[in-house]
Amino acid sequence: MEDQVEKLNKKRAPNLVKDFIAGGVGGSCSVLSGHPFDTIKVRIQTMPKPRLGEKPIYTGTFDCVIKTVKLEGFTGLYKGMGAPLVGVAPIFALMFMGFGFGKKIQQNDPDEELTNAQLGIAGGVAGVLTTVVMAPGERIKCILQVQQAATGPPKYKGPVDVVQSLYRTGGIRSIYRGTCATLLRDIPANAAYFTSYEIIKRNMAPAGGDPSQLSLGRTLLAGGLAGICNWVVALPPDVIKSRLQTAPDGTYNGVRDLFRHLLKEEGPKALFRGFVPTMLRAVPANACCFLGYEVTMSSLDKFLPNL
Repeated sequence: MEDQVEKLNKKRAPNLVKDFIAGGVGGSCSVLSGHPFDTIKVRIQTMPKPRLGEKPIYTGTFDCVIKTVKLEGFTGLYKGMGAPLVGVAPIFALMFMGFGFGKKIQQNDPDEELTNAQLGIAGGVAGVLTTVVMAPGERIKCILQVQQAATGPPKYKGPVDVVQSLYRTGGIRSIYRGTCATLLRDIPANAAYFTSYEIIKRNMAPAGGDPSQLSLGRTLLAGGLAGICNWVVALPPDVIKSRLQTAPDGTYNGVRDLFRHLLKEEGPKALFRGFVPTMLRAVPANACCFLGYEVTMSSLDKFLPNL
């Protein structure tokens, strides 16, 4: 496998069709490996502030894992996975295609190496393209993830039930609640994500070697480190997005209103809620994502070179 990645990972000019296909595969790998960590992250981010004298629902990451498994079984860690798993192929496909497009429009020649700033711009383009699919998918996922067995029978049976309920009560606008917060998260986060991945690959490549010709282990490491860089940037706006998308209708009047309430009631540290599960998820999920992407691209280059 390692030899295959090294052999097939040739220097490539941006190919939007291949980026689209490989990105979808990479995204599916990311969800399957990282969703339990994401469930814990969302639950910690959205738990209410305890009243005076009360204990918080969860005292930390591992307490949340233990309580979730105890009350709901291991399947509780996979709540809400249906929405991102169904939507992840087009989301990540658009993301990687958007990054390829962002690179392509800045290059005068397919072999031209972009500057770090240009890579950041290309990553930002990827963030914009994914929002149209990402925002409603995140809304559905978060709503299902915060349902807990301890609070009684679940309100929603699954993703379709969530969509139907949201549409009945608030129409398309309700389904797309949190779109601005998603943009505030994904544009800078994707810029950090792709830029860091490309920089890490360049630094890992042997002297005078091609950065795309990395071994399996180095591809995994580069992807995992890129995931950390992504979430260092993304976590504060992600907390805001999760709160906004799971709050009852009328609780907040948009992103700025939620931000003011959050700082006033809980302080700046609330913006980093879920830091531990986020970072625990970042390495395996993004390592698997980029490995799935690179292996798929290599296979496409080998078997469908003219695609």
